[in-house]
Amino acid sequence: MRIGIGIPNTVPGTSGALVLEWARRAEARGFAFVSTIGRVAYPSLDSLTALAGVAGATSELGLVTNAVLGPTYPDAVLAKVAGTVASLSEGRLTLGLGVGARESDYVPAERDFGGRGAAFDRQLLYLKLAWRGEPVADGDFSGEKRAVVPATAEIPLLIGGHSKRAVRRTVEHAAGWTGAGGGPRRAEPTVKEIREAWTAGGRVGEPRLLGLAYFSTTAADRGDAYLRSYYAYAGSHADTIADGAVRTADATKAILRDFESAGLNELTFTPTVADPDEVDRLADLVL
Repeated sequence: MRIGIGIPNTVPGTSGALVLEWARRAEARGFAFVSTIGRVAYPSLDSLTALAGVAGATSELGLVTNAVLGPTYPDAVLAKVAGTVASLSEGRLTLGLGVGARESDYVPAERDFGGRGAAFDRQLLYLKLAWRGEPVADGDFSGEKRAVVPATAEIPLLIGGHSKRAVRRTVEHAAGWTGAGGGPRRAEPTVKEIREAWTAGGRVGEPRLLGLAYFSTTAADRGDAYLRSYYAYAGSHADTIADGAVRTADATKAILRDFESAGLNELTFTPTVADPDEVDRLADLVL
């Protein structure tokens, strides 16, 4: 099980300096990667911009977006920004992508919420071509073809979501899948589907299967309030997410075992409190 830690890019009070200190500590303590979560319509630090800073502050630490809402970006913009972060980090970026469930994230991005699935399928094809340095059309493949990104190594993708389409996209386009929240029980059926579809689709090796566990080792009330705010759109489901966060040493170790038993091979512990000492306290428990 590869273990990473999230940076608190959506937690209120997080500064750029805190993000860089957090990442340096994560690398020093031996986490395999740092991850971000991301929204558009929420007061937070942008995932890819934050990881560009982290790339400069570290030398070996993996970088994972978990997950960027792909269709909120124009295809060429996402290809260029992600390609730039991958170049700055010398290939350490894994781009987790999903479509999201909040229309409020699509309104300020001036993108079509209802058509996000079809747009995402087109975008996944576009990204592959762009990162190869090949000429690509605009987002609907109807415009003039031109190169928009210098050729680079193809960036590994993780696809988020629990639908049949998410399974298909994972097998067709990605290095693996991310549960992006919901806990091991919710992830387990999709993990099984992906493993079966992976083999049936002729993919070699094992897919990367990333779980997410919200955590705090201190200030549980503050972490609880943050999660209920971040997931307020989901109504009572926000309570389920907040109640599922791990806040004790025993619960933290148990959820690691539970995700592994559910068939996942990577796990990111995502913080709910923006205190850099959380990095060290978590490392003492799980590394």
